[in-house]
Amino acid sequence: MIHKIGQIMLYVDNQDESKEFWTEKVGFTVVGEEDNGQGMKWIEIAPTAHAETSIVLHNKKLIAEMQPELNLGTPSLLLFTENLDALYEDLKSKKVKVGELVTMPTGRVFNFADNEDNYFAVLEKK
Repeated sequence: MIHKIGQIMLYVDNQDESKEFWTEKVGFTVVGEEDNGQGMKWIEIAPTAHAETSIVLHNKKLIAEMQPELNLGTPSLLLFTENLDALYEDLKSKKVKVGELVTMPTGRVFNFADNEDNYFAVLEKK
C-alpha cells in the first residue's frame, strides 16, 4: 500500500536555470544533485531540507530519448503556503509571472509561471 508521495518528476529544458528559479525566486532548497558523468543529471529540490515530498528536475530531452513513450508534460501541482499575500508580493517583486489572487471554495489561490512558462498554483492553507 502506498503511504506517501516521495518525489514528483518535473521534466525541464534547462535544469540549471530551473534550479536557479526554484531556489532563488521560490525559496526551495537543493536536497540533492546527482550526475552519472554520462549526461544523466538530476536535481532534487524541496520547500525545506526535511520535506516529505520533493521535486526532481530532469533533462526533458534526454528522458525523451531514453523513454519516448513517457508523458513529459508538466504535472499540475498545488503548493501550500501559510501567508499567501506575502508570497504573492515576494514573487511579483522577483519578476515572477503571477496570476490574479482568486477566492475558491477551498480558499484563496493564485498561479505562477516558472522560467519555462510552466504554471503552478499556490493555496493558502494554515
